[in-house]
Amino acid sequence: MLLQPISPRLRARPPVPLPIAELVLGKPVEEAAELLPRLFNLCRVAQGVAARAAFGLPQEPGWRQALRYEILKEHVLKLCLKWPGQLSVPPLALPIGWMQDAPALRDALFGPGQRMPTSIDAFMAFLDSGTGIGPVLKAIAQVIPPASAVRADLPLTTSNSIFDRMAQENSVAGRHAVHSVMIAIETRWGRGPLWSATGLTCDLADCLEGKLPTADLRQGRSVVPAARGLYGICAQLTNGRITQFQRITPTDHLVMRGGMLEHSLATLEPARANALAPVVLSILDPCFPIRLERDQVEEVTHA
Repeated sequence: MLLQPISPRLRARPPVPLPIAELVLGKPVEEAAELLPRLFNLCRVAQGVAARAAFGLPQEPGWRQALRYEILKEHVLKLCLKWPGQLSVPPLALPIGWMQDAPALRDALFGPGQRMPTSIDAFMAFLDSGTGIGPVLKAIAQVIPPASAVRADLPLTTSNSIFDRMAQENSVAGRHAVHSVMIAIETRWGRGPLWSATGLTCDLADCLEGKLPTADLRQGRSVVPAARGLYGICAQLTNGRITQFQRITPTDHLVMRGGMLEHSLATLEPARANALAPVVLSILDPCFPIRLERDQVEEVTHA
């Protein structure tokens, strides 16, 4: 869905970014690799994996499983607890030990013996079934109508494009854009909240099957899948110390001028923008608090 140049009714005001480069430049690689995951509460495994790869350090044992668990946990909490609370849908009860019991969790999410639907008809039937996470996905489809909070078909982020300073689709939904259900949703509804939430559901289904998107782990330049999209680090080393450093996160692309958030805000209904904006932001899921301003007078906040 191609959109015309936009003038959002609500504008995002991200906080002043932390001077990450200044905190790691000149530090020994081991110290910098330990520091980066501790600076932020989210995606610590992804950040640690990316840092160790970019700094030429060996990965911690079991890093793939730890990264998969990190992504799975964040997805489950959004679909089963966070989003239901915002949409007046009952939270989904999770089985005991759900992190280590993929079959039980899969049954709780999709119904006994079921998987992520592979056709749009099956997907819509799942939304109407009242089973598992079907009600929260249906609520998203009902609360935010088609063509509302949609963004343009920006180019999908890859390990080659992630460091380019251009608007791009760096999201979990982007890495599942070719799924048949995702294609149908994009065609009918656009790249809006339902598309984003369904992409996260596809990602969760893959995690339950033990799948993890490919990480590009090269010294000096690493790109790692995370719970919000792709996370990347570029670095140069001299005598075991960091001499150049660049870090890019999915939220950096989300809030970029002409990016996903700006487009999504521009297509919200003016009369419902204040009510819907927190839900839209929660689904887009920035990793730091965002303040939204309307005409520099009304404000909506999201953390």
